[in-house]
This record gives sequence, C-alpha cells and structure tokens, in this order.
Amino acid sequence: MTGALAVVEAWLDAVDRADVEAATALSAPDLEVAGPRGSVRGREVLGPWTARAGLTTRPLRWFCGAGGAGGPVAVVVEQDATWTDPDTGAERGRAVVASRFTVDGGVVTTVERHDAGLPAALAAAGLGPADEVAVRR
Repeated sequence: MTGALAVVEAWLDAVDRADVEAATALSAPDLEVAGPRGSVRGREVLGPWTARAGLTTRPLRWFCGAGGAGGPVAVVVEQDATWTDPDTGAERGRAVVASRFTVDGGVVTTVERHDAGLPAALAAAGLGPADEVAVRR
C-alpha cells in the first residue's frame, strides 16, 4: 500500500502499539485530533492521549479520495474499536466507529473520530461509497 493509505495505516498501527514516537513522526506539527469531546491541536497531545485512551482498532473498511496535484487527501477508515483501562487492561468499551483523516505531505494533519459511524465520516470527508478501496496491496 502506498500514499495516503499507507500513512494512515502506519499511524493507526503506531497508536495501537502506543508508540508515541512513531505516531508523532507521522503527524503534522499542528495535527488536529477531534472527537465527541471536542478537538485539540498539536502533535504533542499524542502522548497523553494514547496513554489515557487505551484505544486499539481493527480496520474494517477503507475509503480514499483522489487528492489533487500533491494536495491533501481524505481517508476514512471504518474500525472495530476497543477501549481498555491503561492501568488494569480491562475492557472499558467496544464499538464500530469511523475515523476521518487528512493526509498532506506524507503526514496526518487531521484525525476525527465519528461515533455516529461511517456515513457521518464519509460526509465530513466529502467521500462516498464509490471511494471504497476494495483491494489493498
């Protein structure tokens, strides 16, 4: 897998492993992280966020925009998400969510979780069913 999809896959993998250094390297300095509780900016939030969230995800479906002339590319990933207590490892919750990413210049500039699911994330990204990536290498 190449391009924006590879960046998002590597970013998600780093977050799942709580590898803050790798996730930071794949993030823009002014990264925006948004979700149901609001949004924050700056890749320095990744350390506290990953430590607190206890989030792991398993991608279910991928969607990708075409981008243009090397500009930002929208990616949406539908995910089976699990939250665990960082101290005990006990599962705190599980849900199917969708996350919208913007990738520009080889780094993630925006990640936004949509608990309302795939339709909301696709709409926010300006993508639709035709943008699903059926075959990934």
